[in-house]
Order: sequence, then C-alpha cells, then structure tokens
Amino acid sequence: MSGQETEVKIEITAFRAFRRRLRENGFRIKRRRVFERNRILETDPPSLRPGGCLLRLREAGGKYTITYKGVATVTKHKSREEIEYSVSDAETAKTLFERLGYKTRFVYEKYRTEYTDSASEGVITLDETPIGIYAELEGSENWIDSAARMLEIADTQYITASYGALYLKWCERLGVEPGNMTFPSDSKVNALVR
Repeated sequence: MSGQETEVKIEITAFRAFRRRLRENGFRIKRRRVFERNRILETDPPSLRPGGCLLRLREAGGKYTITYKGVATVTKHKSREEIEYSVSDAETAKTLFERLGYKTRFVYEKYRTEYTDSASEGVITLDETPIGIYAELEGSENWIDSAARMLEIADTQYITASYGALYLKWCERLGVEPGNMTFPSDSKVNALVR
C-alpha cells in the first residue's frame, strides 16, 4: 500500500472521558487493543533521518509491517508519503535490512486501539505509550478538523511531532538519558487504562 498519510496527534489526559466522547460521537472499535513494537531502522552514518525520512519494522498482534515514510509537509497537520507492506517473517526482514546497512536505532512500544465512524473516512487510534496516552487522527485535513471539533479538540492541541521526538522531549523534561521508548517489564499499563 502506498499513498499520502495526513495526521495529527493529541495528548489525552482523561482517557476514559475521551473514550466516552468517541462512543457518543458514533466512533466504534475497528481494531481491538493490540501491543505494538516498532523498530526504526537506519544506516550509520544516518541516510534517512537527515532528509526527514523513516524506515520502520512493526510487529503488532503477530503481524509484521515494513513502512517507509517520506519527507513531511507540516502545517497544522502533518502529511507525508507512506509506503507500507506486510511481511511474514520479521527476523528475515530485519536480517535483509541489516545486510543493506540498516540496523535498529530506536524501538518504541505502545498499545493501540483503532476507532472509525460509520462514514469510515478516517481513523482515530488511541495509543497507550510509556510517555503518555495519545490519539492519532488520520484522514483528510477536513475530516481531521471535523472529527476534532466533534470531540471538542481545538486545533491548538494538534501535535505533529513523531513519537521519537516526543520521547526525546519527555526525557529532557525528566532529566532522563534517552534510550528506547519501551515499557518496563513490571509495567502496570494494563491496569491503569482499562
């Protein structure tokens, strides 16, 4: 699959209230909550990141996806080329990319639930991450703005930063040495958000 991805993130501080607003506005679960592990692949020295591009290997619910994201155009929304395809064997894919010089440079984890409305013009995902809970609104710019208004989200709340950038800001704010954005092995995330 290839095309143009347009999205924004929103920080969610009241998880249950936000889920209730989704239901009240006709959004229903499209894909149930699933754990994701995302590996950002890069060469040494970096060849993609300096140009604003990204290569990702995602594992989610026993399925594996390779994604290339092109240079982003950022206004109040973020839009970029996205090429994505499924692979049956993540380790083989990882080995292939390693042979081409791409190694895992950053890992980020999240629990993701996808929601859609009856028109299915866009998708809202709720991402429970080690640094907080975020909603991603993805669709056309008009759909994003319309869905945001329905959910009482002002466009001043839009975030166009990547999870990597948000993680670095989080580390800086807490005075923590950056590493990977992963859950601790004793994580209580399941109990916190259910």
